[in-house]
This record gives sequence, C-alpha cells and structure tokens, in this order.
Amino acid sequence: MALEMRERCERCETAELPPDAPARICSYECTFCVPCTEAMQGICPNCGGELVPRPRRVRKDDH
Repeated sequence: MALEMRERCERCETAELPPDAPARICSYECTFCVPCTEAMQGICPNCGGELVPRPRRVRKDDH
C-alpha cells in the first residue's frame, strides 16, 4: 500500500509539495510543509500524532 502523496500543505494550502520535495506527514497521511510543521511543533492538528519526514519519490526518468 503506497502513501498518498498530497501536493499541497494542509495548513497554509499554498506550499506546493511535489513527490521529491521535503514535507512532513503523520500516520494518517496528513501532509504539511516544513515551516508549518515547525510552527505546529511537529504535532498533527488533526490527530495529535507526530509529524515525521515524508519519504521522497524520485521520478522514474531520474534513475
């Protein structure tokens, strides 16, 4: 089962988060940009879980 790679920060809704960009994610796949995560002290506002670095996906043509 693959992670849903959301393309925008759920808090500011302006930060674009392509699959190879740094982002933070909780166990429910809520996704935030790094500045918003820092402002929220690394805690997901939806579930209260820890926000951790989201794995990056490399585009297939980059291999």
